[in-house]
Amino acid sequence: MTPDLVAELLRQLMKEAITLAAPLLIAAAGLSFVLSLFQTLTSLQEQSLTSVPRLGAIAVMLLVGMPWFLGRLADYTRLLLTDFHRFLG
Repeated sequence: MTPDLVAELLRQLMKEAITLAAPLLIAAAGLSFVLSLFQTLTSLQEQSLTSVPRLGAIAVMLLVGMPWFLGRLADYTRLLLTDFHRFLG
């Protein structure tokens, strides 16, 4: 396995990881911003006001997006296994 091949594999892996994590991270960041703005405007400083809705939103997004996440992972795994001969020699 050449260094170029390893670099290509890592690039593909990072691309897939970013593609899978981006929707969850963007939703969490957006919701955190809205909740922080709400807390600032109302002067409520309760920590559970930000933690619980964020965890709930991420859980809902994971449940709703699970078919897409699993489809992307299955496609990536299928791609790796079909090109396996290229990595061995």
